[in-house]
Amino acid sequence: MKRLWAPWRMQYILGGHKSGGCILCDKPAEKKDEKNYILHRGKHGYIILNAYPYTPGHLMAAPYRHIANVTEANAGEAKELFELIQLCVKLLTQTIKPDGFNIGMNIGRVAGAGLEGHIHMHIVPRWNGDNNYMSVVADTRVLSEGLATTYKKLKEGLSQIAA
Repeated sequence: MKRLWAPWRMQYILGGHKSGGCILCDKPAEKKDEKNYILHRGKHGYIILNAYPYTPGHLMAAPYRHIANVTEANAGEAKELFELIQLCVKLLTQTIKPDGFNIGMNIGRVAGAGLEGHIHMHIVPRWNGDNNYMSVVADTRVLSEGLATTYKKLKEGLSQIAA
């Protein structure tokens, strides 16, 4: 019998991800970037490693300001959000070499937003053959690398891009 090991999922299953506040506001305010997997901070927004990823390297770019819709973003926030997406794609391409990306935003619960009320972009690296029968048959994702390892790899790659 083969076993899937994803110990970080238990916190999500038991509701540990629910702080009562907004996780996308709370995490950057804590100033504990490594603990919270914050890879980069800009003037209006930041990049964070998704703690419950679809694939290794699943990043999110979000504004610091708590806004629920893209129509509420000011020019600086909108511009920087796209720049953060570009940085994510460059970083992921250079460090983990995906074959492609899914990039998107879910606005509102009906659209699939798990974090309603605070817009954010998902940047999901994809590889040929990365989805197998597990996600269809067992509603399970197989992740080949732990979050701390992925964070370290991306943080090192980011320092090389910035240099």
